[in-house]
Amino acid sequence: MKRLYRSRNSRMVCGICGGLGDYFGIDPTILRLLLVLVAFCTAFFGTAVAYFIAAVIIPEEP
Repeated sequence: MKRLYRSRNSRMVCGICGGLGDYFGIDPTILRLLLVLVAFCTAFFGTAVAYFIAAVIIPEEP
């Protein structure tokens, strides 16, 4: 069974993009660039709140 975890190896801040990249089989750098693009297009606050909520909810990789 495939589970979503925060990455321990490919992390920049909390490991959310690295974990999503591992889960979906996408390069985490692409996800980070998309996150920055969405953050600038939505005035940053909502994206930052969603990112840190995900950091609290998604468990760290064992």
